[in-house]
Amino acid sequence: MYTHDLSRVGYVVKRYPRFSETFIVNEILAHERAGLEIEVFALRPPNDTHFQNVISKVRAPVTYLPHMAKTVDFWAALEAAGAVLPGFWEQLGDARGAEAHDVYQAALLAQMAHTKGIHHLHAHFASVATSVARLAARFACVPYTFTAHAKDIFHESVVPEELRRKLEEAAGVVTVSEFNVQFLSENYGAAAGRVERIYNGLDLDGFPYQAPGERLPRIISVGRLVEKKGLEDLIEACAILAGRKADFTCQIIGTGELEDDLRRQIESSRLQSRVELMGPRPQSEVIELVQSAAVFAAPCVVGADGNRDGLPTVLLEAMALGTPCVSTDVTGIPEVLRDDETGLMTPQHDPASLADALERLLVNPTLRVQLAQAARRLMEAEFDVHRNAAHVRDLFQRAQTASSGTITSGAMRTSMAGVA
Repeated sequence: MYTHDLSRVGYVVKRYPRFSETFIVNEILAHERAGLEIEVFALRPPNDTHFQNVISKVRAPVTYLPHMAKTVDFWAALEAAGAVLPGFWEQLGDARGAEAHDVYQAALLAQMAHTKGIHHLHAHFASVATSVARLAARFACVPYTFTAHAKDIFHESVVPEELRRKLEEAAGVVTVSEFNVQFLSENYGAAAGRVERIYNGLDLDGFPYQAPGERLPRIISVGRLVEKKGLEDLIEACAILAGRKADFTCQIIGTGELEDDLRRQIESSRLQSRVELMGPRPQSEVIELVQSAAVFAAPCVVGADGNRDGLPTVLLEAMALGTPCVSTDVTGIPEVLRDDETGLMTPQHDPASLADALERLLVNPTLRVQLAQAARRLMEAEFDVHRNAAHVRDLFQRAQTASSGTITSGAMRTSMAGVA
């Protein structure tokens, strides 16, 4: 049971739930199991058509912050915040240059944090969720932290000045790989001095290991059908394997903007009998499919817009389950997939090398078992969600302790100034 004086934490996310963001759900569940009270605040409603069944285990209430429909809504939210939050109008100057909708939702969130007794805000992704959490924390005089992942760091849409300010003002910052820590340090200098790496964790009880010695010659890949997943390279690698008369099939689970393009590629390569786009599937079915395949393929690439994966959760899940993996050297992946030790590494955009690695695992059960055993040991050592979530709670506690004196004295000065 969690016994520190940090009682309630508000998790701020853009959308909740999201099919591809089970790592957030895993983290919340681990906190709840430790006795920490969580409330989720979502800036937008969900837009997925399918959801993972693990979401039903979350006890935390979810509040969807309203959308600002009219200008009058904006001013009404500010007036309401000013009525309950000491020093709100003075703090509002910190919102200069921010999007009006972000300020509106931050004012609402600050009021809710005040009335619900939430002592800390934590945002996932350094983009809009952190924009709102930063302002809400200022308005409510509570500390905030955030977790930076991938697109929110690397995408061409990232505004460096905004990210620098978030790094500087946060009471603590988490990111999901050593690669990200180094990238932020190199690009943001002292502003990133307090960034710490805490890997996304897995509830390993839900991902039991099975040795892959006896598996059907099947390749599987799981992820959104978007550029950074490198699925065009996977399909081309399958065409190469088919040309070699290799015995295999390939299943690709997920949905996304490239679905039509990938279907056309499969058809033009005459791979309809070999490669199947399966659409989204519930997590229980994904686990069964991954655990019955001979090899998991994650041929990630850096997109033309700079977007890339941080450290794909599905890759970690496959490694935990005992399915040997083939991937690339994108961002934090080499930290877990160590070539010829815990998996096989291939260059980005190299379907021929990808085909060679896939074939090695399709035909060599001894190698599959060797890599899978080492991968599972690594997951147990560094990716247990309960251990890693405890590190996140320690960050919350340190942030709360460090911020309490500053926030209290600042609030008193503001309140006294208002009385004067």
